[in-house]
Amino acid sequence: MTAKEEKNMKNNYGELAYDNYKDLVFGHALEPVEFENGMIIGDECVYPEINFTLSGISEKEENIPKIKQQYREITKKVLARAADLKVPGLVVEIELLPEVTYNPDWGAEIVKEVKTVLQKRDSRQEFKSLLRVTPVDIREDIKSPSMWSGTHWDTLMEIFDKSAGLGADILSIESIGGKNVNDEALMYCEIDKVLFAMGVLGIKDMSELWSSIVRIADKHKVIPAGDTACAFANTAMVLSDKGMIPKVFSAVVRVMSAVRSMVALEEGARGPHKDCGYEGVYIKAITGTPISMEGSTSAVAHLSPVGNIAGCAADLWSNESVQNIKLLGGMAPTISMEQLAYDCRLMNTAIGRGQKSMRELRELFSESDKKLDPNAYVLDPEVVVKLSQKIIRKSTPYSRMLTAGLETIKELRTAVDQKQLTIEDKEKQWLDIMDQQLRNIPENKDLFIKQMIEKIESEKFKPEKYDLQV
Repeated sequence: MTAKEEKNMKNNYGELAYDNYKDLVFGHALEPVEFENGMIIGDECVYPEINFTLSGISEKEENIPKIKQQYREITKKVLARAADLKVPGLVVEIELLPEVTYNPDWGAEIVKEVKTVLQKRDSRQEFKSLLRVTPVDIREDIKSPSMWSGTHWDTLMEIFDKSAGLGADILSIESIGGKNVNDEALMYCEIDKVLFAMGVLGIKDMSELWSSIVRIADKHKVIPAGDTACAFANTAMVLSDKGMIPKVFSAVVRVMSAVRSMVALEEGARGPHKDCGYEGVYIKAITGTPISMEGSTSAVAHLSPVGNIAGCAADLWSNESVQNIKLLGGMAPTISMEQLAYDCRLMNTAIGRGQKSMRELRELFSESDKKLDPNAYVLDPEVVVKLSQKIIRKSTPYSRMLTAGLETIKELRTAVDQKQLTIEDKEKQWLDIMDQQLRNIPENKDLFIKQMIEKIESEKFKPEKYDLQV
């Protein structure tokens, strides 16, 4: 994407939506999203967002009737428990599995099935509900010749179009443009390759992808919500939590990833930002859009060091994803529904008491996590606003991401020196290593691209797939 193309994006966000971190709280967004059924996300209420997936059944055409039945039964039980617990509203997310995305007609049947159940419950007027549909990104398939044309691209656009036409209220994706490069970069802790993966390949891809998704959403009058850096920053966070890479490295990747995710908003997405994008708190600080977040309730899908702090600015509270398996208390999605409902009930009680209670609860969320892990520290609202102010001073996504990396390193170093953050001694050297790597990166993006194409030897990376000349 050229500098001219970058300036032509719908929104450039040259100013912060939240200039005071004290106002960055859960259940309140400066740009709330209203839906046709009257539900508003980001307007003084935190709603649960339940995400579930199949268990014990393969994705084959002959199994589609059984798959639809399983989704139908899960949805009914989840809604019944939500009604028992008097939730004020609910978002159901369906992350379409790979084979279902490769076969859009299958995905369409699942979307229609779940939406039908939601509409029947809505008709009882117990609470309002919305459906978010998230196809899996299939475009880095080795058989895909280009990220933005060919069968894989057409198939992905088809499933978005059919989902929007059959009842999806919210469209999202965890896009993977640049993932192959990023995977290798994480393995060897090469922050320059991370910048190339997200700040060049990822941003170029996000612009192309989200301009198309927004057009489909506008055609069907549904909401294009946003993307996440799950394949990038969440991978880094999980690896660091397992001790496989430095925690400070993954924390820097997280803040850098916010610039990539923000491109969806720049192209016209409106939120709520998707749950597994913990960088969503930066999206909210910069754009004012509502966000979905996940914390302790996402342990059913992956472990993390950010179980409480992730709730500081949440407008939807999610469980990430859970398989439909039997536990002592019932089926796992129903149990997740209960956990989400109680968490949201606590946050909404604080909202009802006013700003003092909201801020006190938010501070408890933050203080309980932020000193123990750099991945948590960079999600603290005060840190988020401080770093976001520095990021948006730059005018292009490339320069913003480079700034995000450098400024996060500086912030982490200060936090360690002032004993606001505890890290192991062996991690401290990585702040210096990353700082040096980033300072050696040219400000000229074209020169950087040339350098990286020559440097990257992975057979999985095909420059022509991103319309880059070798």
